[in-house]
Amino acid sequence: MKMNQWEKKVLAKPGAPQRVDDIEDELRLATALTALREESGLSQRELAERLGVSQPRIVAIEHARNVTLDVLEQYLEGLGGTLEVSFFKGNRKTRLLGNQRPSGRKAS
Repeated sequence: MKMNQWEKKVLAKPGAPQRVDDIEDELRLATALTALREESGLSQRELAERLGVSQPRIVAIEHARNVTLDVLEQYLEGLGGTLEVSFFKGNRKTRLLGNQRPSGRKAS
């Protein structure tokens, strides 16, 4: 069976396209968090020290399937940034979270 035939067969199963989208989102988040940390010049251990958590906790955050907004916010603050979450509808933008001072909380 050729690869494209196999792909069509797999994606024809109920729920498969949504699961593929979910996996792509998970990989995108993991890749982005790792890239941001590396661009900041920090190792996992250094970021862990900034956040007051263990290095394995940073690994878990970077590979988590479901990161809470609170943990994501703390992680990004540890890199010196902030998290902004907004709702868009038409031309309207409503900021839901962000533009706050870093809190110094631990990434739980």
